[in-house]
Amino acid sequence: MLLRLWILCWLTLVWVLLWGDVSAANVIAGLVLALVITLLLPLPVVPVEGKLHPLSLLRLILQMAYWLLVSSIQLAWLAIRPGPLPVSAVLAARFNLKSDLVLALAVNLINLTPGTIGIEIDQNRRIVYVHVINVGSERALRNFYRQMKQLEQLLIAAFERDEDWRPAPEKEISNQRGAEAEA
Repeated sequence: MLLRLWILCWLTLVWVLLWGDVSAANVIAGLVLALVITLLLPLPVVPVEGKLHPLSLLRLILQMAYWLLVSSIQLAWLAIRPGPLPVSAVLAARFNLKSDLVLALAVNLINLTPGTIGIEIDQNRRIVYVHVINVGSERALRNFYRQMKQLEQLLIAAFERDEDWRPAPEKEISNQRGAEAEA
């Protein structure tokens, strides 16, 4: 219930910001529009089995900030340096993540990093195919795979520790999916 209220408030705020004027009419119109959106276009139920660890999440955020800074500088250098174009490739990164939600978060973090973009996810095998700029050396390849392994470890520490993992029983998940199909 708290999540639904948050979504209503967020959508209302976005509406008011789009209009650029805080008035009673804009707030009411935004709230009505938010209600229509959430009632007619409900989000699917996403099972969340793990537990959030704030210190590990902070470590993940700091590491991502560092990677973003370094990769931005590297990409800027590749753009202005003289010489041939960098070698790019599509590389497969395997993640041992249990949750589809955390796997999606991993792909979003990859996409945020300049010079990389996730182009395909093999959900069953937990493989993400990533287009990477500048893989012309063994060192660059090692760095990419090391970074993917470290990202996986940070995500597990923040969201999927074994001691906190309480997956929903398969029967409960299938019942949720059946209820969604009927709706």
